[in-house]
Amino acid sequence: MSVSGGPAASSRRSSSLEARDFYQLKQRAAEYYRSNAVPQRMQQVLNTMFYEKPDDMYGHLSVCFAAMSNCCSDPNYTTQDTGNNDNEEKAQSANIALGWVNEPLNSLLKGLLPANQIHVDKLLSEYFQRKVEEDEEQKKKDNKEEKLTEPESLPPPVSAAIGDKKKKSPKAKKSLVPEKNINPREPPEPFFPGSVAIGAVSLAIAKASARLQNIILYLHIASLNQAEERLKEMSMPLPLISILECGKSSGGKAHLLKEVIAIPKPSLGYKQSIKMIRDLQQEISKWMFAPKIGLAAMSQSGCWKKGYDHIEQPFEMIQEVCTALQLTLGDDLHLMLNCAAHELMDYEKQKYEVITGVLKHPDEMIEFYINLVKQYPSIIGLIDPLRKEDVEQWSKLCSLLSPQCYILADAASRSIDKLLTEGLGTKLYSGLVVKHANQTTISNLIQVAKLMEENACIFISGLTDEETMDDSIADIAVGLGARFIKLGGLCHGERVAKYNRLLAIEEELAQRGALGKSPEHVFPVIGAEQEDLNPEMNLSN
Repeated sequence: MSVSGGPAASSRRSSSLEARDFYQLKQRAAEYYRSNAVPQRMQQVLNTMFYEKPDDMYGHLSVCFAAMSNCCSDPNYTTQDTGNNDNEEKAQSANIALGWVNEPLNSLLKGLLPANQIHVDKLLSEYFQRKVEEDEEQKKKDNKEEKLTEPESLPPPVSAAIGDKKKKSPKAKKSLVPEKNINPREPPEPFFPGSVAIGAVSLAIAKASARLQNIILYLHIASLNQAEERLKEMSMPLPLISILECGKSSGGKAHLLKEVIAIPKPSLGYKQSIKMIRDLQQEISKWMFAPKIGLAAMSQSGCWKKGYDHIEQPFEMIQEVCTALQLTLGDDLHLMLNCAAHELMDYEKQKYEVITGVLKHPDEMIEFYINLVKQYPSIIGLIDPLRKEDVEQWSKLCSLLSPQCYILADAASRSIDKLLTEGLGTKLYSGLVVKHANQTTISNLIQVAKLMEENACIFISGLTDEETMDDSIADIAVGLGARFIKLGGLCHGERVAKYNRLLAIEEELAQRGALGKSPEHVFPVIGAEQEDLNPEMNLSN
């Protein structure tokens, strides 16, 4: 005879279910607030209020919350874009990628050995190319059907002239020095939904092979790169650590400095470097919460985000912070600037808006950067100082500044697909920020690293916009012999995990006696006259 337990047991089951549902509800709520950065923003607001001690506490809170609101009309405050369309596209792409992994890619790779990375990556790339071709065929078919179903359009009616008098258009004043028209914006690289499956599966294959061989991932990648000599002694990539974000979206008048990046001197190990920049960031935090400084927030890149009205202000603040910590700017650490020039171009006026109301033609930007580096000699790197379309200005800037400063391309770089099919082209930069994203396979990264090494182009391993806890980028950077690695600031768990992985790799290399010294900064000199390896980039059209 079975015993049901009676009402007491039923009550316990009901309570257990309620507790579980409540726990799940709390988890969803925590995830919702975390994904919208509510805890960080609340902490920042309360910290600011504590130091300022306003008389009207709730009035102060209302101003702070208004600054975070999407509907805020005050131009001094930064609004946050919800990006719902982007999120929907990413979710759709992720679902397509899961579909590829679960069925066609699973069948395609079944029975293959993970050790054969090149063959696996070739199959993955061929599969992706077939999907692209199928999509193009489908688009052509859809366009044909649309043309067949479109009704014939009537010619527009001829409008009669009203009145005999014609207004004379005012004559524009001619400039003494006529400015050249800028090169038109290139269409963005097409994003193919589901492409992330290719890069993710390629990395998974590399990880599986390393695990089966019982070796560390960075050693496996180095062996795929056929760098036997490098395996004996490996140097760590120098970290490019973001310490301040004060670009166009920061709410200030100065737009140019999307990121101010600290570079510890090469002779420091990772443990010393991270400690130094952590102390620097803590001192910056104190400065941010000082009275009458204004609103600041922690950015997605893991550093403080603060608007400034003058370009000199962030440099003055960093100098004060370094002095307080007894650090010598230009010796203990140097600075690199991510200018993100493509975000500053006013295409109607054909000029960069470096400060609100201050517009500069691409030709004027060359002198601007020369004066900036001269004024602040601790700056040894510029990332995306110009749009990629400003080819002539890139060449002039490199010929003048490359002997003392890295001129690097991130958004201004070609895609990995184009680098592999068309090469580096005319050398207009000291190095490129390379990212493992979408359809890029491990074999693709190895090919690009070799291509850049052959052409004396600096390889910089960079993060994509997607935030994940995966720390493989550290192994990829070390395995491919990257000179720099760009991970953002020292905040947020996703970034900290990658810095921790770099610390672990350095310790492991030191224990094996295979840790090489990072060389001092050497700036590749790029002359004004460079051999044109890519006729597509000629300006003689």
